[in-house]
Parts: sequence; C-alpha cells; structure tokens
Amino acid sequence: MTSETTSSGSPLPEAMRAGAREASAMWWWFLLLGILWTWFGMYVLSYRVGSLAAVAAFVGVAFLFSGISQLVVASRVRSWRWLYIISGILGVVAGIGTFFWPDITLYVVSILVAWYLIFFGIIHLVDALAGPKVGWWWTGLLLGIAELILGIWAVRSWERSLLTLMTLVGVWAIVYGVNEIFAAFTLRETGKRAEQAADSGRVLDSEASTRMTSHELQASAAGHRRPDRPVVDEAGDEPGPAQGRGDGNGP
Repeated sequence: MTSETTSSGSPLPEAMRAGAREASAMWWWFLLLGILWTWFGMYVLSYRVGSLAAVAAFVGVAFLFSGISQLVVASRVRSWRWLYIISGILGVVAGIGTFFWPDITLYVVSILVAWYLIFFGIIHLVDALAGPKVGWWWTGLLLGIAELILGIWAVRSWERSLLTLMTLVGVWAIVYGVNEIFAAFTLRETGKRAEQAADSGRVLDSEASTRMTSHELQASAAGHRRPDRPVVDEAGDEPGPAQGRGDGNGP
C-alpha cells in the first residue's frame, strides 16, 4: 500500500506576508503627513501675515473635530450623554465661528491658552514638589516652571498671548511632523523585516514537509519488503529435506 503526501504551506507565513505588504504600503502616507505638518509648523513660526490665517484655520478645524468626536461619543454612551452633547455642540459652533470671526476667536483662544499655561504650570509645580520623588521627577518641575513663566508673560497683553499661541502651534506641528516622518520609516523597516520573517517561515515549512515526505516514503517501502531468510522452527533448527513430511517411515 503506497501513501501519497501533498505538502501545503502553513497559512501563518502567508498571513504575515500579507500584513507586511499592507504595513509597507501605508508608510508613504505617514511620510506625507509628516512633511505637511512640518511645513505647516515652519510656516506658522515664520510669523507672516498668512500665519494668523493658518493658525485660525487650524483652531477652527480642531474645534470642529473635537465637537464631532463628542457627538459621536454621545451616541454610544448612556451616562452623562447630555454633557457630551453640549460639549459637542459648543465645539461645532466654535469651529464654525472661527471661520466667520477669526480675529475674535484667536483673541479668545490666545487668552485661554495663557491662563491654561498658568493653571497647569501651578499643578505641575505642586505635583513635582509635593508628590512622590520618582525617577525623572525634576522634569515635571522644569515643565511647571516653564509653563508658569510663559503663561504670566503671555497673559499681560493680548499681543503676547497671540504670539504665544502661534509659537505653541508652530512648535507642536513641527514636533508632530518629525514624529510622523520617523514613524513612516520605522513602519517601512518593520514591514520589510516581517516579510523576511515570513519568507524564512515558508522555507522552514517547505524543508519540514520534504523531510516528512521522505520519511513516509521510506516507511512505505519498508512495509512492502518480504523476509527472504529461511524459516526457523521452534527448536532453532532449519528443516531438512526429509524433515516435516510426516510419512511415518523410521530410519
């Protein structure tokens, strides 16, 4: 009886290969976003006339996105739904109002940002000084000092508040853009490594299937062999020419 073995590749390497292709195909999208965010931050930090319009558009889009997100969350939760609905409506209204009255919106947002820096600067200072001294606790202290100084400096006049807002938006956009660029190249490298790992897994599966097939063929060939040595009786003697005939003749 012969056995036929068909080797099929494991689905795991193929799934890894498909995932690696999808991940590698998306790296250019992160690269493009990183370049655009970096360019936007550099343009804002150039402090040109158009920088104010860019910051206003950024603030308006941020308000709209936040408002829509709050409304989506409100449609999925049961507790405190009214709070999400109110905050979502306010966000959408603020985003629409930014495009109609950008000067007023920037003035209000810049003042809010200045007080935000003062408030969270005090919180970070108190937390760093009164909280547990864990590793790198002094970074929170430096952050609180910087936020408090910048907030006090900005809140004294709306021009300084507006300048602070533009600076923060520009620096944030550059940092975010550089992070996206690094993420793009990391994603591409990860996709290549995953594809190489999938290739290695497929080679190992092929070798294992080949070895298994050869062992099965050897076992099948051994099963078809017939013993060619003479039969030995219970006494251990080989039967002679006249032995075992049972004719009843004596010597």
